[in-house]
Amino acid sequence: MIQRRLLTTISRMTDEAKRLAGCAAVDNHVKDNQVLGIGSGSTIVHAVHRLAERKKNENLRVLCVPTSFQARQLILRNGLTLTDLERHPELDIAIDGADEVDSDLNLIKGGGGCLAQEKIVAACAKSFIVIADYRKDSKNFGDQWKKGIPIEVIPMAYVPVTRAIEKRFGGAAELRMAISKAGPVVTDNGNFLLDWKFEKVYDWKDINTAIKMIPGVVDTGLFIDMAERVYFGMEDGTVSVRDKPVH
Repeated sequence: MIQRRLLTTISRMTDEAKRLAGCAAVDNHVKDNQVLGIGSGSTIVHAVHRLAERKKNENLRVLCVPTSFQARQLILRNGLTLTDLERHPELDIAIDGADEVDSDLNLIKGGGGCLAQEKIVAACAKSFIVIADYRKDSKNFGDQWKKGIPIEVIPMAYVPVTRAIEKRFGGAAELRMAISKAGPVVTDNGNFLLDWKFEKVYDWKDINTAIKMIPGVVDTGLFIDMAERVYFGMEDGTVSVRDKPVH
């Protein structure tokens, strides 16, 4: 019973941290008549709720490009206006979560399986803003996130890609299996996901390029030098803001 209460308390704390980060990002960056990229995952839910509040209270007018089926449904359920990259190939802002953020503001994303579309939308935005709770803040990749780097692959190529990654970079690349159905997880694009559990810290820019050049790889969950600012919701109810370092 005590353990269950503790887990409930921790869950509420992290959910509140996500809410604080999402609200701060929306309030500080979103203005009237903008076109927004809307990410996927549990943290982005709070950002979309805040957008809906501002639409109601301020008559905020924004157009939203989703990164996944989940994001699309979230936009529609909250009464926001849906658009796409065909009509709006250049976005003012993209807001999304992350599975891990390192000291250089590089990201691991794709724990929810939407990495390719998330990266496309982020790359189309003038400004890419990330929201996360305190658990996602790391000095180096792997400090907090233990599930590996997601890699989206064309189904027929998952075995050759797995072998190529393990041979060149070590570690273990595992096909992500579904929980509620038999077989592998299938992305919105109809592809498979590998989770590469690496063994050391790399030059992630070089690794990202090298993996993407393997035939059959669609994209990686490494978002290198893309985020402009990260909002971390903290345990104490504050929001920590970190900007991309200048080297």
